[in-house]
Amino acid sequence: MNFSSFAQRFNADSGIVQLMEDLGNAMAGNEEVMMLGGGNPGHIPEVQEYFTGCMRRILDTPGEFGRMIGNYDPPQGPQSFNQAIADLLNREYGWDLTHRNVALTAGSQSAFFLLFNMLGGEFPDGQTRRILLPMAPEYIGYSDVGLMDGLFVSRRPAIEKREDRFFKYHVNLDPADVDDSIGALCISRPTNPTGNVITDDELDVLLQLALDRDIPLIVDNAYGAPFPDIIFTDVKPVWNEQVILCLSLSKLGLPGVRTGIVIAREAIIETLTHMSAIMNLAQGSFGPALAMDLVLTGDIITLSHQVVRRYYQQKAEAAIGWIREAMHDVEYFIHTPEGAIFLWLWFPQLPVSTRELYQRLKRRGVLIIPGEYFFPGLDEDWPHKQQCIRLTYSQDADVVKQGIEIIADEVRKLSSEQGDG
Repeated sequence: MNFSSFAQRFNADSGIVQLMEDLGNAMAGNEEVMMLGGGNPGHIPEVQEYFTGCMRRILDTPGEFGRMIGNYDPPQGPQSFNQAIADLLNREYGWDLTHRNVALTAGSQSAFFLLFNMLGGEFPDGQTRRILLPMAPEYIGYSDVGLMDGLFVSRRPAIEKREDRFFKYHVNLDPADVDDSIGALCISRPTNPTGNVITDDELDVLLQLALDRDIPLIVDNAYGAPFPDIIFTDVKPVWNEQVILCLSLSKLGLPGVRTGIVIAREAIIETLTHMSAIMNLAQGSFGPALAMDLVLTGDIITLSHQVVRRYYQQKAEAAIGWIREAMHDVEYFIHTPEGAIFLWLWFPQLPVSTRELYQRLKRRGVLIIPGEYFFPGLDEDWPHKQQCIRLTYSQDADVVKQGIEIIADEVRKLSSEQGDG
């Protein structure tokens, strides 16, 4: 078949496609695979029990189930749900939002596809603008959504080594990098893959740069406050008309409903809605219907803080203990886990790329994600990019512990082979 240039962009080698295909094949196969690579949230009993009750209420309310599956919602999402989100954030943070500042998308990935190509690429005046990621590594799903080559540009972070084999990335951005060729800044907080949370001071600097250049600052808040609140440090969420805040129901425990939430100025929401209508006609009704009571009552904040956050913080602490035990004789560092559902491991002496490590671990039934995929827009030759892996600790404890032991064993073998060579 002879496909268009548009289609060929999506047929190219892609980290996110490889990730999802490997996860899908593992789930469908008969062999047991330790799934330490994907971003599927854990199945938290209290959360699933809550949503089971919500679903039961929908089924027991005359006409509500029929409306949920039988009627189109507006392309912006149901106004009642969007207003409930606005009211929640206004109460929590003192913002001044209405339903006109809120749009739903078919998951966060869809939102970023629309936003990045809205704010970057070719413009009617002939100018080309790019999306600046102030600090790589960044989310694997950003890399391939651009409809223009070179849509992203990013910068290396400063690395702070800490005690007990921890380290932390810091924004290391020269303000001169934010020139007229930049259409928007984008940062995830907490960051997927590293669990890094940029400080309030760092966020203030980025926001001031966005204000000075009159460009949006996109904050990917898929793991952050107030929901799902998988963030282990105190932060101050920020919104004004210079900010595009992206939320999601996925990591709360609803990845299957594919509901992304975008908070932005009205002009951006209107354009996003038009694009979404052309692509999808309407948003799925299941997510807003299932989460409506949770948002109206504010239980979404209580459930996130008291159940979801504690669940992942305990799992992170356990996984770190297993890493220390299994890798006591391996040279490694762990990015300080400040949120999200991943650990980011750095092996400074790794003799092969993490793509090769990925293939070796895959043959042993362990799926992780090679670090090379998490540096969109950073084309420079930096060995650090080939020395890191992302693993998730959201799966069952036995799976995570065994997988960590196999990773340690494989890294140890590679070091031994290098020594023998």
